[in-house]
Amino acid sequence: MAKRPTLTTDSGMPVADNQNSITAGPRGPVLMQDFHLLEKLAHQNRERIPERTVHAKGSAAYGTLTITHDISKYTKAKVLQKGKKTEAFLRFSTVAGERGAADAERDVRGFALRFYTEEGNWDLVGNNTPVFFVRDALKFPDFIHTQKRHPKTNMRSPTAMWDFWSLSPESLHQVTILMSDRGLPQSYRNIDGFGSHTYSFINARGERHWVKFHFKTQQGIKNWTNAEAAQKVAYDRETHQRDLFEAIEKGNFPKWKFSVQIMPESDVDKHWYNPFDLTKVWPHKDYPLIEVGTLELNRNPKNYFAEVEQAALAPSNIVPGIGHSPDKMLQARIFSYADAHRYRVGVNAHQLPVNRPRVEANDYHADGTMRLEGKPYPDAFYEPNSFNGPLEDQSYRDPPLKIMGDAARYNHRDGNDDYRQPGELFRLMRPDQKEQLFNNYKAAMEGVPVEIVTRQIVHCYRADPEYGLGVAKALGIDFKPQTIAAE
Repeated sequence: MAKRPTLTTDSGMPVADNQNSITAGPRGPVLMQDFHLLEKLAHQNRERIPERTVHAKGSAAYGTLTITHDISKYTKAKVLQKGKKTEAFLRFSTVAGERGAADAERDVRGFALRFYTEEGNWDLVGNNTPVFFVRDALKFPDFIHTQKRHPKTNMRSPTAMWDFWSLSPESLHQVTILMSDRGLPQSYRNIDGFGSHTYSFINARGERHWVKFHFKTQQGIKNWTNAEAAQKVAYDRETHQRDLFEAIEKGNFPKWKFSVQIMPESDVDKHWYNPFDLTKVWPHKDYPLIEVGTLELNRNPKNYFAEVEQAALAPSNIVPGIGHSPDKMLQARIFSYADAHRYRVGVNAHQLPVNRPRVEANDYHADGTMRLEGKPYPDAFYEPNSFNGPLEDQSYRDPPLKIMGDAARYNHRDGNDDYRQPGELFRLMRPDQKEQLFNNYKAAMEGVPVEIVTRQIVHCYRADPEYGLGVAKALGIDFKPQTIAAE
């Protein structure tokens, strides 16, 4: 039997006794000189870092992205060339709940991907829905406040949620998905994933295309009713975590088909919708899915805190051949995600193993809490310099994006049809799915003031009369459509 390693302090000093504190006699008080005791207690006090403001509860696994189709005419990104296999990391999450929340709750699911490419880390931080509740990040903090605890009652507030949604018609598309059967998936293996935002591809000729990313589950979509989920939560708050971990441990590796939608740069003004609006989808009849490859998860993390809680994914992490777009929400997330990690994990979070790229990173960042190492060129700690420090490379420059207009605060609701796509989604539902949608509204709106309920019903009715009348009937509201005809 191999000799076991010797227990040490953080500094590497061997520990002689890890069972007993140093005291003044067998019954005496503990002495301050017991530095081993103090080190253990002090470290325990700091074992928790601030949880994520959103997506606090998550599960994750490693895997592989395999590219099986040629899309080189759209992008020069090496990670997306046919035949390429790249290590991946995928963190699933719920959006609204704290770390102790149950997995089986009606909520949007986070679908945050990292690819450790030969050109650096590429992070695609999305959800299991192709749209979101708001299109302007100025409203994002307000929205998230409604999902958290009421400052007086310290409980979740359905009134706050529905008050915000009913005053924000652009949220109807996402709310319709959330209240449908897909708002309560059975497991993380049984959801689709989306980049949600519009991104850009740059090809070798310097041409830009707009792109949407899709990951379709090969395990099939499976959902629970409210009653089924309540039964699960009564016995297990970790249903999704357990399912993902155990499936991978058994070798039952989940897979997703990776596809993209491609829009020529010149098509931006050809549609009734804004292609950069996060509350809208691109119709597949206009931009059909193009298959790219397969994502497989096949390895569980060895330490959840080190590899999942400290994971710092951000849409600012892109690689040559993949870029951003004028999507207002994406533009804000480029800053906010990376900044959240600087606060939550630390300014040097990028040096931790789960966040560290698999290629050499060369920058001029200095110092900060938990700096793990110095630079290989100590004299070149500024730029420009004469000491062989890293230099810019103009060959990676993206083609210019034409932007024009007067700087102002434009009303994003003016001239924006926020009812067409929710109505189309509703009409795709089977009768039993519609009935479940109505009942889910009823369950979610319990105790909400009638004027807020009625305001939301008006939005549903404008999307499709059957939608509004069905919600009204389920809630026992005497809704008269003629009252909104003149509005």
